[in-house]
Amino acid sequence: MPKNSKVVKRELDDDVTESVKDLLSNEDAADDAFKTSELIVDGQEEKDTDVEEGSEVEDERPAWNSKLQYILAQVGFSVGLGNVWRFPYLCQKNGGGAYLLPYLILLMVIGIPLFFLELSVGQRIRRGSIGVWNYISPKLGGIGFASCVVCYFVALYYNVIIGWSLFYFSQSFQQPLPWDQCPLVKNASHTFVEPECEQSSATTYYWYREALNISSSISESGGLNWKMTICLLAAWVMVCLAMIKGIQSSGKIIYFSSLFPYVVLICFLIRAFLLNGSIDGIRHMFTPKLEIMLEPKVWREAATQVFFALGLGFGGVIAFSSYNKRDNNCHFDAVLVSFINFFTSVLATLVVFAVLGFKANVINEKCITQNSETIMKFLKMGNISQDIIPHHINLSTVTAEDYHLVYDIIQKVKEEEFPALHLNSCKIEEELNKAVQGTGLAFIAFTEAMTHFPASPFWSVMFFLMLVNLGLGSMFGTIEGIVTPIVDTFKVRKEILTVILENIAVCFVYGIDKFMEDLKDMLGFAPSRYYYYMWKYISPLMLLSLLIASVVNMGLSPPGYNAWIEDKASEEFLSYPTWGLVVCVSLVVFAILPVPVVFIVRRFNLIDDSSGNLASVTYKRGRVLKEPVNLEGDDTSLIHGKIPSEMPSPNFGKNIYRKQSGSPTLDTAPNGRYGIGYLMADIMPDMPESDL
Repeated sequence: MPKNSKVVKRELDDDVTESVKDLLSNEDAADDAFKTSELIVDGQEEKDTDVEEGSEVEDERPAWNSKLQYILAQVGFSVGLGNVWRFPYLCQKNGGGAYLLPYLILLMVIGIPLFFLELSVGQRIRRGSIGVWNYISPKLGGIGFASCVVCYFVALYYNVIIGWSLFYFSQSFQQPLPWDQCPLVKNASHTFVEPECEQSSATTYYWYREALNISSSISESGGLNWKMTICLLAAWVMVCLAMIKGIQSSGKIIYFSSLFPYVVLICFLIRAFLLNGSIDGIRHMFTPKLEIMLEPKVWREAATQVFFALGLGFGGVIAFSSYNKRDNNCHFDAVLVSFINFFTSVLATLVVFAVLGFKANVINEKCITQNSETIMKFLKMGNISQDIIPHHINLSTVTAEDYHLVYDIIQKVKEEEFPALHLNSCKIEEELNKAVQGTGLAFIAFTEAMTHFPASPFWSVMFFLMLVNLGLGSMFGTIEGIVTPIVDTFKVRKEILTVILENIAVCFVYGIDKFMEDLKDMLGFAPSRYYYYMWKYISPLMLLSLLIASVVNMGLSPPGYNAWIEDKASEEFLSYPTWGLVVCVSLVVFAILPVPVVFIVRRFNLIDDSSGNLASVTYKRGRVLKEPVNLEGDDTSLIHGKIPSEMPSPNFGKNIYRKQSGSPTLDTAPNGRYGIGYLMADIMPDMPESDL
C-alpha cells in the first residue's frame, strides 16, 4: 500500500477497517443503504433515525401498532369536549344551520391546510414540536417551546373538567339522581326547601353549591373542596397510567376512549328522537338565520372553533404524527380526521338539541300548567271575564295551542292591564333561544334533561363516562405535546399566534418550495398546488386578520367571568380584579416568551451548543438542510460541499461522519459520497485511483 494511504488511515484513527477495494465494491449497496444512515455528531449517534419502508434496520423510535390506532389517536385528540358543548352553542348563537357554511369554508381554507402542515412536518422530521422547529430553523426553535407551555396550561384546566365529570359519574349511581330535587332544610319548627335552590333550580344548585361549593367572587377563597380534590387526583392518575409508557400504553387505551363516545352519542340520538319535543329542537337548530352569517364575529368565532376542534398549534398533532412511517399518506389522514371531526360536531349538535328540545317541552308544559292556574284564579276573582274564553277550551287540561290562543285574547282585551297580570307566553322557541354553552350545557342543562329520562341513572352514567373519555382522548394529545418534544430534545390557543408562527416558519424560513419537494419525496406524489397557495398566501393573511380581530375584541371587551352570587341565587358577570388581569397577561407572556428568547439566544450565540444534542446539524441524502454549528477543522467545508479548489488541506477527525446502520464497517462522508476512497478522490482529484 502506498505511504500516503497509510497516513490517511492513521489520521482517521482506525475508524475505517475495510480496504478501499472493499469499500469501492460496495458502491451500489451504499446507494440503497444511505437512506438508513445514522448521523454522528461529536461521537454521539442520533438513534431516532428515519427508516424507509423495506429497510432491515429497526427504527428505535416507538411506532404505532397500526394505521387504525394512529387515526383513532388523532381523532381522539381532535374530538373533545368542545365538539359536545361549544360547537352546538356557536351553531345556535350564530345563525343555526347557516353557521355550518362559514365553518366549512374556514375548515377548507385554514383548518385542513394547517392540519396537513403539522402532520407533514411531524412525520417528515420525526420529532416533537421542539425538534421540528429546531430542524426548520434553530432561531425559531422557540415556537416548539411555546407550544409546550400552551399544552401545559391547557392540561391544567382540561384535567379539572375531567375531574368534574368523574364526580358526576360517581354520583350517577343513585335513584333518583341527587340533582333531581331541591334539598330540604330542617329547623326547630318546620322543614322547608333550600332558599338558594328554590330561587334557581335543582340542577343549578347542585352544580354551584354541592359540586363546586363556589364562592361569590374570585377574590374570595372558598377553602379546600376535598371532593373535587380527590376527583382531580384520580383524573391525573388515569392520565399518568395511560401515558406512562408513551404510545405503547396510550395506544391501547385509545381504542376505547376514541370509539366509546360515538356509541354513547348514537344511543343518545336514538333515545332523544323517541322523546316528545326532540323534533322541535332539531328544527330550531337547523333553521338558518342568514342575516347573522354576515356579521364578522360569526367568522371570527368559526375560525376559533376550527383551531379548538383540530387542536392546531398545541404540538399534539405533531407529536402523534412523529411516530408514523416516513411514507405514510398524511394528506389522506389530514382530510379524513378533519371531516370526522366536523361530522362528530354535527352529530353532537343533533344530540344536544334533540335533548334540549325535549327539555324545552317539559319546561313549557310546566309553564302552561302554572299560567293556566293563574288565569283560572283571575277568572274566579273577576279580573278576567269568562266570556272572552272560548267555550271549547278547558283550562284544567289545556293544550299548548289552546293556551296560546287564550294568551293572545287576554293580551288584546287587557292591553293596558296585561303587564300587571304577569302571564308568560310559554313558547318553546323562547326556551330554545336561551343559549347555553360549556359547563352550563353539560352540568346544568343536560343533567336537568336526564332527570326526566326513563332509567335516568343509566343515561347519566353513560353521558359522564362519555365526557371522561372525550377529555382523556384530548389529554393524551396534550400531554404528548409536552412529553414528546422534551424527551426528543433533552433525552429524558395563544394557539392562534403559535399557528401563525408555524405557518411563517415553514413557508418563509424553511421555504415552501423546499417543503413541497420534501412532501413529494415523502409521500411519493406531489400535493395539490392548492396547499402551496394556502400555506404561502391565504392562510397567513387570514390568521393575521384573526389575531388582530381577537386583540381588538379583547381591548373593546375587557375579560371577565360569570360569578355565582349566593344571595341572589343567580349568575352575574364580574370584571377581573387588577391582580387577576396581571395573571391573565402573565400566562399569555409566558406562552409567547420562548419565541423571542430562543431567537435572541441563537442569533447572537449566547449559549455555546457544541454537543449537537439539539439537532444543530441535519442532512438529507448528503445535502445540508441547516447551518452547522461549532464544527471543527475542515469538516465544515466537507459538509458545505465545496469544490476541491476551494478546500484547504484535509484534516480528518471523528467529529462528523455517517455510519451505515446496516453495515457497521462502511463509512459515508458528510458530503454524501461513499467510502474513504471517494472522499480522498474529492480532495485530491489528480491522484490515481490505484494509489488510493
